[in-house]
Amino acid sequence: MAAKDTKDQKSPSAVMLEAAVSIAVQTGAQALFVYCDLDDDLVSLEPGPGESYKTVLISQKKEIEAPSRSQQRYIVRLPDVPLTRMGLVKMATVVSFSQGILQAGEPFVFLTGAAGGGLDTILRMTVGQEFELLQTVDQPVLTEHIRRAVFQRVLNLATSLAAQGREGHAVGALFVLGDSKEVAKVSKQMILNPFHGYDEKHRQILDDSMDETIREYSALDGAFIIRGNGVIESAGTYLRPSMAGDDLPQGLGARHATAAAITASTKSIAITVSQSNGTVRIWRGGTLITEIEKAQRQPGSILPGPKADK
Repeated sequence: MAAKDTKDQKSPSAVMLEAAVSIAVQTGAQALFVYCDLDDDLVSLEPGPGESYKTVLISQKKEIEAPSRSQQRYIVRLPDVPLTRMGLVKMATVVSFSQGILQAGEPFVFLTGAAGGGLDTILRMTVGQEFELLQTVDQPVLTEHIRRAVFQRVLNLATSLAAQGREGHAVGALFVLGDSKEVAKVSKQMILNPFHGYDEKHRQILDDSMDETIREYSALDGAFIIRGNGVIESAGTYLRPSMAGDDLPQGLGARHATAAAITASTKSIAITVSQSNGTVRIWRGGTLITEIEKAQRQPGSILPGPKADK
């Protein structure tokens, strides 16, 4: 794999790419991730002879067409919201894992950088071996009964909600996906369900028109309950799971305890948005799978400072 370079002296991004390719080849990585938004030349890269790893192009802004010459090339699009370097790595990894691009125990190399700069960071990691990345080993398949598009859609919405808030104010949220019949057995409405009585096609999370609706109802206490096929069952739902999840990391409160408990009691996946710092967390089988941190606020941001988390 080689980057385009029209000058005698290679660009820093081209040098970083060559180094990432070398690391992937020499260490037996199963995949090479490249954050494409930082360098125009990277979009047209093709694998070199004998290179068997998968190439995963990550983008938040660019429209990238999947090349036809390679069966080992994948495109992963993430929401256009501020993420830290590790937040970007974690989110891309979770999405790739949910889509079957990555498997538990597979090593990979990730080439990324900071917004407004160039490619400057190379990471080599293994899925499931580092808690801060993705705890998937000995877990059920992440989307075993949930459409992959639904999981990614809710994760994108949660990340956007964490970054942008609602009407300039930070919000917290809890989304519970899948196994909705069992979830319903341990839940009750705190308010009248705003989705009750609507046709299923008008409460489909995959519909782009639902963005503002979700943002509006995020101000309600309680959880969003979503079927595995993407139909929203309710908002403002109070959950009373019979089992407790694993011990929570220090500093996490009731919303996160509920997410852990409901996923321990049912075959659901929960995604939480922390009101205090905008961190998005994914829960499965009573366990925190991964957490995706929001980038620090820039000067002039309209979002207020941290509040006590719920």
